[in-house]
Amino acid sequence: MKKTPLYKLDLDVYHEQLENGLNVYIIPKNDINNIYTTFSTNYGSIQNEFIPNEQNDMVRVPDGIAHFLEHKVFEQKDEIDPFEFFGKSGTDCNANTSQYKTTYLFVGQDNFNDNINYLLDFVQDPYFTEQNVEKEKGIIEQEINMYADDPMSCGYESIVYNSFINHPIKESIAGTVESIRKITKEDLYTCYNTFYHPSNMFVVITGNVDPLDTINIIKENQTKKPYKKQQEIVIKEYEEPNYVSKEFDLKNMNVTIPKVLISFKLNVDNIDLDKRSILNYIGIYADLKFGQVSLFSEYLKQKKLITNDIEFSTLKTNKHVLLILEIETEKPEDLIKEIDKEILIYSIDEKEFNRKKKTAISSCIYMSDSIFRLNSLIMNDVIEYKKFNTDIYKHYQSLNFQDFDKMIKKLDFKNKTTFIINPKK
Repeated sequence: MKKTPLYKLDLDVYHEQLENGLNVYIIPKNDINNIYTTFSTNYGSIQNEFIPNEQNDMVRVPDGIAHFLEHKVFEQKDEIDPFEFFGKSGTDCNANTSQYKTTYLFVGQDNFNDNINYLLDFVQDPYFTEQNVEKEKGIIEQEINMYADDPMSCGYESIVYNSFINHPIKESIAGTVESIRKITKEDLYTCYNTFYHPSNMFVVITGNVDPLDTINIIKENQTKKPYKKQQEIVIKEYEEPNYVSKEFDLKNMNVTIPKVLISFKLNVDNIDLDKRSILNYIGIYADLKFGQVSLFSEYLKQKKLITNDIEFSTLKTNKHVLLILEIETEKPEDLIKEIDKEILIYSIDEKEFNRKKKTAISSCIYMSDSIFRLNSLIMNDVIEYKKFNTDIYKHYQSLNFQDFDKMIKKLDFKNKTTFIINPKK
């Protein structure tokens, strides 16, 4: 097991790849009384066209199947409910699916040895029948309808959908009622057998654990399960243009104040920087432009064009980064005009940049105190870069105004889509 110090963070990460390909990452923190354990697969909602394991031809599975599969993995042949098992020791368990990964997790220190064994066992022993698959469709339909009635969920999904042409990231993670009705038991096993092989999965544990004892528990568990070596997973690649699918859309929903979502589709394919730096620079730029202490945000508040702070987030593909703004306003049209003018003005100096860089470094240090943020950092790194960057502090230190300035000036903010949510009349 390899031990590597995390630069400037007074922590060590232990890593080992088991014989079956499973990667295990452990960061012990003995100053707390909790453990956060995640078991993830490099499989999310966007991987819906691929060559299945031991086959030769590309297949297309229904949208939402990764999320559906997450639900069904909890179904056990012996009818023991995983939530009930973990609950006996006061341990919280859950799961989630994103565009890029599916994660099963538990949080708690008591009964850890049994819990880690059970987590590995129930995820690695699927039980799908025609009956339990059909039963789940009704449950997930209710979940889809619930999110469709939620203004911010609906707005976010709509702005992403209207931003992309071909890339499957445009589709809802949960799919649609129509798409999940097409899912079969055979579809689930096809996806499971392709993406849930240990060589495509990884365990991350952060908290009060002994790394050597823990890796031995995991090794013993995995040696009892025969896995054949798996072929490399082939996933369809998509050619995505720079323009958006739909420039404007609106919907009437149950809100009291109108909400505006704006996305800028930024082509970063020609930026000669690593992906991590690109995302950091875009985040710093968005914070300087639209953050709660920005001059523009103060200006909007004085003009009474916003009722609270502007929320912003990013969503990336291999070629594009989507910068998404979410705003509450009584005057959507006036606000949109102001943002259209502001986004074309570049007036950031090195002093402002360095101030935000210091904030990013402080956030990095603060992150090291949280077992949840540490765990998430490793998961995101493994999904995006296939390994964990132990020099994350150095990375933030290396950010510089010259690269930032050059990159931002290259970005084209004209590919934009807007979604307004108005109150129902």
